[in-house]
Amino acid sequence: MRAGNGGLVDRDRPLRFTFDGVEYQGLQSDTLASALLANGVRQVATSIRLGRPRGIFAAGVEEPNALVQIEEPFPEPMLPATTIELYDGLVARSLNGRGRLADRPDPARYDATHAHCDVLVIGAGPAGLAAASVAAASGARTIVVDDQPQLGGSLLGTGEQLDWVASAAAGLKAAPEVRVLTRTTAFGYYDDNHVIAVERRTGHLGAAAPAHKSRERIWRIRARQVVLATGAHERSLAFSGNDLPGVMLAGAARTYLHRYGVLPGRRAVVLTSNDSAYAAARDLHAAGVEIAAIADLRPGGSGAGDGLDIEVLPGWAVAGVTGADQVSAVTLRGPDGAERNLDADLLLVSGGWNPVGALYSQAGGRLAYDDTLAAFRPDGHCRQALHVAGSASGSYQLGLCLSAGAAAGRSATQAVGFVPVEPAIPKIKEREVTPGLAVWMLPGDESTQFVDLQRDVTVADIARATGTGMRSVEHVKRYTTAGTAHDQGKTSGTLASGVVAELLGVDVGELGTTTFRPPYVPVSFAALAGRDRGMRFDPVRVTALHSWHEANGAEFENVGQWKRPWYYPRAGEDMTTAVLRECRTAREDVAMMDASTLGKIDVQGEDAGEFLDRLYTNMISTLKPGAIRYGVMCRPDGMVLDDGTVIRLTETRFLVTTTTGNAAAILDWMEEWLQTEWPELRVRCTSVTEQWATVALVGPRSREVLAAIAPGLDVSKDGFSFMTWRDATVAGLDARVCRISFSGELAYEINVTWWDALSLWEALAELGVMPYGTETMHVLRAEKGYPIIGQDTDGTVTPHDLGLGWAVSTKKADFLGKRSFSRAENSRADRKHLVGLLSDDGSLLTEGAALIVDRTSLGHVTSSYHSAALGRTFALGLVRGGRDLIGQTIWATLGDDPTPVTITGSVLYDPEGARRDG
Repeated sequence: MRAGNGGLVDRDRPLRFTFDGVEYQGLQSDTLASALLANGVRQVATSIRLGRPRGIFAAGVEEPNALVQIEEPFPEPMLPATTIELYDGLVARSLNGRGRLADRPDPARYDATHAHCDVLVIGAGPAGLAAASVAAASGARTIVVDDQPQLGGSLLGTGEQLDWVASAAAGLKAAPEVRVLTRTTAFGYYDDNHVIAVERRTGHLGAAAPAHKSRERIWRIRARQVVLATGAHERSLAFSGNDLPGVMLAGAARTYLHRYGVLPGRRAVVLTSNDSAYAAARDLHAAGVEIAAIADLRPGGSGAGDGLDIEVLPGWAVAGVTGADQVSAVTLRGPDGAERNLDADLLLVSGGWNPVGALYSQAGGRLAYDDTLAAFRPDGHCRQALHVAGSASGSYQLGLCLSAGAAAGRSATQAVGFVPVEPAIPKIKEREVTPGLAVWMLPGDESTQFVDLQRDVTVADIARATGTGMRSVEHVKRYTTAGTAHDQGKTSGTLASGVVAELLGVDVGELGTTTFRPPYVPVSFAALAGRDRGMRFDPVRVTALHSWHEANGAEFENVGQWKRPWYYPRAGEDMTTAVLRECRTAREDVAMMDASTLGKIDVQGEDAGEFLDRLYTNMISTLKPGAIRYGVMCRPDGMVLDDGTVIRLTETRFLVTTTTGNAAAILDWMEEWLQTEWPELRVRCTSVTEQWATVALVGPRSREVLAAIAPGLDVSKDGFSFMTWRDATVAGLDARVCRISFSGELAYEINVTWWDALSLWEALAELGVMPYGTETMHVLRAEKGYPIIGQDTDGTVTPHDLGLGWAVSTKKADFLGKRSFSRAENSRADRKHLVGLLSDDGSLLTEGAALIVDRTSLGHVTSSYHSAALGRTFALGLVRGGRDLIGQTIWATLGDDPTPVTITGSVLYDPEGARRDG
């Protein structure tokens, strides 16, 4: 099916490829689609829902049918055959609308870059080339983005003005302030002319792609002015059998002829509602394709057929298509009801053209229905600095595209302060155009009239949706899934709106279109991730003491991105034994933990106290320098967000600690309120998590040990009271020591710079202080009923539910969550409370186990441990009305075997708090 001559392919460079296990030959500059057509392959896929045979329908990104899976050199699913550049050794197979992810890591590199320019031109067809030529000649920094391997856009598919295309491309290449990005698709348009594009750099090289060069690159472009020259997509019509292989858009057939030198069929019937299909029929006829007839839906036909030695049938339509796996005949029906059956292997369809308005819509513009075009086009009013030119604005004639592109280039260039230079624009003698006809569907079997080929959505499906009472095209889209597939309705979107409007008897302009959202084309996750993969995507964070922990046999757990010592097993110890030993040492002697991962935020400013009062449930501004206060943060709904301590350093400076996993989130939370709600507050927040290393010194002997390594510090009970801090020299290091306990034991937190952490830790180790890990920390705090936010809470828990009502101020005028506490829902007696749980048989309860009574769920287990201090297992849980059920038995179950459990208070060890001060 290769034409004897013509096309932009290199006939001297054959390429071997395999499709569905059969080896074929194509040519350099073919796409997989054009190479398959050249080899006579008509069916390239089956439909996703009905399993019907599907062939190549379009010639670009708008292709709804020909989705394939590339197998070699690396598996990639769901790629349109029309966008895959052929390379030697390509192995691909057909799909039914579902792909298969690779079963091995992608060896390719991906990256991203940023660029700034005065003028960004998106699309390098006739309008885009004209606009870019003006901007380039003026000296403005210009970026040209086009998704094709070479510039020219639609002219490559029509064979027109190719000499001018070559000249304009050479001029852009030679201009010093111009960057031309081919094989690059702009897929997202955001505020302030921020455009994101993906460049396909080596995919067309196959196995010959250099390993050092990224396969794809994301461009984040910020432009002062943007010219949208994105062209238009031809659309189909809904008629019986319009999905058979051999049914093709007329413009696509013309592209396969002129660009690839391929004849998409031997004998064709043309169905059209506008003049553009006549050019395709004329060119194919000249290349040797027999055109059986042109069925022009317009009653008066068109002057475009004058002088054309082809039968034109005004007012005729397609009544049906015959063929098992591909088109074999087409039945035409005349305005008087007469029918003609024509043998054909190709049916070319043109229902009109849709300006590509996706990026315009993403930029905030609206699409208005144009009765003359029978299409939605940009309304010309957008809040961003952009200009729409050529077919993208509804100007389909070549002369109009060129002049509109040059005008857009002039406007953009002038807007950025440059003097436009007029480019050499070809003078085009335009044909007289007969207005098109707005036709959406033809009479026939609605169950075989396909609107969205990729989703197998028929007119019958849409009729069912409207029959249920749906009147919004958005609702119909979701009910039928029309426009939700890989092509995002590029050929079916306007057609679907037209069909809905016709079924409802409303004006299609009033009905409108569905919403256009990025990305305009599918973009691989690998490209979006770029180099942020593996360690770069989710970096492993370690403390300054990590090497010591590794050398001393610590087992680690992941806490957010941090590697934290979990426990330190000795020879022959399992986790339970090691943790019990560590707990016993912390309760009876002295132990230390690396607490450096706690979030630390330096809050400074004249209004810092007021700011923290608004964030925390309790009063912070009354805290004296040198003192520490425990605080709870809530969301506006009154639910606990985080907890931690606040240290007052000076009158205008505080150090806030957060839970390890919430450090970044709380800093973001603070900045959000400062920047959006309370900008009048003079406050600055800075993360210092990795500037301070923290060692928790815990146990009855901790005062004795601290006195030994900090001889200048008064560590007496009266000299250094609970919830205060002191600057001191510890082990010869400058340190800040806090009298804080998260274990209920006498304890201190020693803070030094990150660089001094190892010296401090080793000094304590030399004194015989034993390290313990996070699992022991959890046991110690749970014995005292101290909750872990995110483990003992689930986003529906208030401070009162946790027994922290004492930390909620009744004096402050307001704070985040205050008003929510007065809601009836938040003061119900049967809210879930944090309580202690003791299994009657001494078994270890499973975290997450349901807590039930009489088959009614009361809550769940949140924490469960073995306790050395208690000599048994214990747990914490959230139980509905739990504090009123203390002493009662309920059941814990995570499977078929319920376990009896007695409810206790949440503080199971040293409820009097006698051990805190030693």
